[in-house]
Amino acid sequence: WCFRNGLRAWFELVVSTVFALATPPAKSAICVFRVSGPGCHKHLKKLIKNKGFSVGRFHVRGFFYNDVLIDKAGLVVFKGPNSYTGEDSFEVYAHGSLGVMSSFVKSFKGVGFEEAVGGEFTKRAFLNNKISLNEAESVADLIDSVDEVGVTLSGGSLFGEMSKNIVAFADELDQIRVRVEAEIDFSDEGQGYMDESVVGDVNKLKNKFDLFVGGCVNKKVCSQKNNILLVGPVNSGKSSVFNRLLGFERALVSNVPGTTRDIVSSELFYESSSFSIFDSAGLRNTSDVVEKAGIELSLSEINQADLVVGVFDENDVVLIKKFEGLCGDVPFISVQNKIDISPLFDNGVFDCSVSAKTGEGFDVLKDLIVSGFKKGIKKEDYKYIVRDRHESLFKSVVDVLDQVLNNLNNGESLELVAEDLKIARGFLDELVGRKFSDSLLGDIFNNYCIGK
Repeated sequence: WCFRNGLRAWFELVVSTVFALATPPAKSAICVFRVSGPGCHKHLKKLIKNKGFSVGRFHVRGFFYNDVLIDKAGLVVFKGPNSYTGEDSFEVYAHGSLGVMSSFVKSFKGVGFEEAVGGEFTKRAFLNNKISLNEAESVADLIDSVDEVGVTLSGGSLFGEMSKNIVAFADELDQIRVRVEAEIDFSDEGQGYMDESVVGDVNKLKNKFDLFVGGCVNKKVCSQKNNILLVGPVNSGKSSVFNRLLGFERALVSNVPGTTRDIVSSELFYESSSFSIFDSAGLRNTSDVVEKAGIELSLSEINQADLVVGVFDENDVVLIKKFEGLCGDVPFISVQNKIDISPLFDNGVFDCSVSAKTGEGFDVLKDLIVSGFKKGIKKEDYKYIVRDRHESLFKSVVDVLDQVLNNLNNGESLELVAEDLKIARGFLDELVGRKFSDSLLGDIFNNYCIGK
């Protein structure tokens, strides 16, 4: 059991040595394994046949398994507490073969290492006082970020700025609380420890805290992916536009009407933004049961989209307006396709003209897509990403400070004021993890990826 930052924070001491693959379990140039825990350096010597290593340097060593060379891999060794987790640890950078990964897993288990659960390394970093709880949460927020805004706002929390603000608010609360409790304990001795300025100081603190909270945005608002749905009549080239946007053949392309019969999706990354793009079945009257089901699915997906891109190869104003009408309040971009074989239609109906075959006009289309989402979160409007947990604690702090001001203005008992100040300080401690429960840690770290 231990004390953390002077406050009693109970948790079970970690004694196991754990490992995890920190890169996706898929064929790649390299894979990275992370190992942390007591005794890991002693077992590392077994894995590299007792060859020497030094802390903090990058080595290339032959890793062995049952006297058979697994791989000649990169190695970095860390000595606690100067590591991510605060424990002795090391990382291995091997070739990204599925066979190599499997061999390393078998080798690590063979020397007694345990497979880490999601978030285990960051949890240990928190328990070993390397990072605060809100900083630990920001690690996952940074990994989940889908655009530059998310990266910037996550960094504001991860790199300690948010924690410094919260600690500063806690210190100011303590100073006010000391004055109130001194007045309670020593007022009968003829010494005054508080005056009317206390009300002003509480009010200033609350106003500063309100400004701080106003600079925070909930992760659910900031991390929502931008969903784009491609719609249009059959054989207008939606799937070709879909493939051209992605830069590879993701959807089946054919001149036969009704080729796309289901929703096909993929990820598009452009100008520091991430989009989920969906290709849908072309709309027409059909007796084919499967194709008809695909068309109905396409129509139902329109309401789930953040932006609808209509792809057409004919100058049919009535048809274009019909598709736009199906979108309701969802933003709609009309695109003329196949300009490599058709004349440009200048009737004011199309927002842009492209050729999925040659790529002409796609820079304009991508810019239109990006601009369609510019009304969202801007990094200059906020400083930090927060979660529901933080927002709930923010509200609790504000409510308690309001109660403190009300009691002071109404001449209520100073004991009540002191207790409220203590409660507000407790909420701030919960924000940075000076107070926490095992269930809270489980809720936070169970959602982390393996290897982090």
